[in-house]
Amino acid sequence: MLTILGFVMIATFLVLIMMKKMSPMGALVLIPALFCVLVGKGAHLGDYVLDGVGDLAPTAAMLMFAIIYFGVMIDVGLFDPIVRLILRFCKADPMRVVVGTAILAAIVSLDGDGSTTFMITVSAMVPLYRRLKMSLVVMTGVAATANGVMNTLPWGGPTARAATALKVDATDIFVPMIPALAVGLLFVIALAYGLGLRERKRLGVLTLDDVTAGDPEQVLVGAGTGGKGTKGTKAGRTGGGAGSGTGAESAAGAESAAGGPAAGAPDAPGVSDDDEFKGLDPHRATLRPKLYWFNAALTVALLTLMIMETLPIPVLFLLAAAIALTVNFPHMPDQKARIAAHAENVVNVSGMVFAAAVFTGVLTGTGMVEHMARWLVDGVPEGMGPHMALVTGVLSLPLTYFMSNDGFYFGIVPILAEAGAAHGVSAVEIARASIAGQALHMSSPLVPAVYVLVGMAKVEFGDHTRFTVKWAALTSLVVLAAALAFGII
Repeated sequence: MLTILGFVMIATFLVLIMMKKMSPMGALVLIPALFCVLVGKGAHLGDYVLDGVGDLAPTAAMLMFAIIYFGVMIDVGLFDPIVRLILRFCKADPMRVVVGTAILAAIVSLDGDGSTTFMITVSAMVPLYRRLKMSLVVMTGVAATANGVMNTLPWGGPTARAATALKVDATDIFVPMIPALAVGLLFVIALAYGLGLRERKRLGVLTLDDVTAGDPEQVLVGAGTGGKGTKGTKAGRTGGGAGSGTGAESAAGAESAAGGPAAGAPDAPGVSDDDEFKGLDPHRATLRPKLYWFNAALTVALLTLMIMETLPIPVLFLLAAAIALTVNFPHMPDQKARIAAHAENVVNVSGMVFAAAVFTGVLTGTGMVEHMARWLVDGVPEGMGPHMALVTGVLSLPLTYFMSNDGFYFGIVPILAEAGAAHGVSAVEIARASIAGQALHMSSPLVPAVYVLVGMAKVEFGDHTRFTVKWAALTSLVVLAAALAFGII
């Protein structure tokens, strides 16, 4: 019964948010509370929620101070050179913009933290997507999938968990998997290319006059920022593309590659009618060019200490945010203004994390997640024993989507490893296969970083889920197939 109720609860949650019948925050709280009562454990709801909150509180604290830190770094201009470089590559070609998104997300993912990756990627790319009236759902989908592949780095979390759970060396897991993961990353770039071509067909190849005039940064200057902005866009070489043209009405009427209205248009998902475009003004008052190298050194030091695990990540971000605010904005009113400027993102993301704590707390506390996982494992045919690595890779897709990485790697993977050992499958092969599903995992409603992504991009979580899940699942299967083809598992 717990198995059935667990699957029904998850299905109910996904259907309601994708149909936009409930907000993600409301669904994360009310649906598990209802099912907790249905399984007859309503009296323990408070305990389950507090356990979930206790588990996710450090993550919420980390996200809160990470948003403030990287928000300040964006304000002071640390990432402006990266943005200029991307714009020079992307110009105003939608295909190049989407490919640039995938490449940027993959590069920034080297720090091993999804929240950092999404904050930098969204801050760099959103102005360009909005200026060109491209689909923001394409951006969030590509960024999440690229980060999911890179999330398998030894310091990213899943690989370390698999190594710990099965008592094998993380290097023995990751290094042999590099060819398969490289194939997965190339697939994401190819996917971005295909989605970019769809956006180009919809919009046409656009020309931003100020970009071609040699000042790519001007594309970042939007209404109300005080810059001169772009002189406009014009339909380019492809011609005949749906929605190509200069007017907002053409973009509003065009269907995005995600199957919905064009992001940035009046009916775009997650973008309100009065959501006026605002970019990064190259002349904004918050810039601190004299402190550029200090801020760069502080960020490098922060990321280095994160990788070395010198201190807990929430503590590192707390200290870094305090230093960044104090040095860049020594006057109290300026500090308060910067914190207030990023307060909306902090509240939205932290609130979603604590709401997710209700969902995970009920799933775990009632025993639903354990019954669901064991049902799946027990359903593996006896004849598949010699192929337990493949079974593990396939199961990693749904299980890491519906479970936390901790639950999967410490609760399920050891069971799969025991079953594999009985048929001569080594623990390290099981561990390698277990990281194949990470591309899909990064869009799970139980991953706090995904709320940073959709929140900063102002994309509805349901729209992101509906668009991304199929591509992320396909990417995970590509990684798994490559691992089989190369004889890695």
